[in-house]
Amino acid sequence: MFTFHSSAVRRHLSALRVLLLMTVIAGIVYPLAVTGVAQVAFSDRANGSEVTQNGQVVGARQIGQSFDLPKKNPDDADEAARPDPKWFQPRPSAGGYDPLASGASNLGPNDPGLVKTIEQRRKDVAAFDGVDPASVPVDAVTASGSGLDPDISPAYAYEQVNRVAKARGLSADAVRELVADHVSGRELGFLGQKHVNVLDLNRALASRH
Repeated sequence: MFTFHSSAVRRHLSALRVLLLMTVIAGIVYPLAVTGVAQVAFSDRANGSEVTQNGQVVGARQIGQSFDLPKKNPDDADEAARPDPKWFQPRPSAGGYDPLASGASNLGPNDPGLVKTIEQRRKDVAAFDGVDPASVPVDAVTASGSGLDPDISPAYAYEQVNRVAKARGLSADAVRELVADHVSGRELGFLGQKHVNVLDLNRALASRH
């Protein structure tokens, strides 16, 4: 009996030591090592590629953000956000563009709630941009896996041209040319799709007006 209990205790102690060792390696050493390498080799991207203006951070090239009108009642937490027609709009975000709440809705493509939400977004975007709902690009109505995608497709950017031009009193051709100048190609020539960084595009737009 004593031998059995001693053997069981030794096995439990061995398992505990392995658990503690793996916790230190996977929970402390590895994250610190990855963070250190990222800060040394890719410090700009690791910090979201922050963009400053007049000494203040106005956004990050690697993190999506909203471009909304000011609230009618700043103290009303339930007041729905209203997109500002003067700016190019990003993809929807399941986490409200909060970097601390990065993630998707986790709803499947056939989920009735998600299907209803996407259809409503399609109607809202079409009405906002003054286009046919059938022409609204997929990325205009679906959030990315992180909810923080800073880029949109060229199709979605071009769809917004007329609305932005009208709101700013600019010619549609000038705004369309601005979009064309901000279309980035695939990474390494073959990874991903062509895209437009919304923050960069809006900053360029602000400098024109």
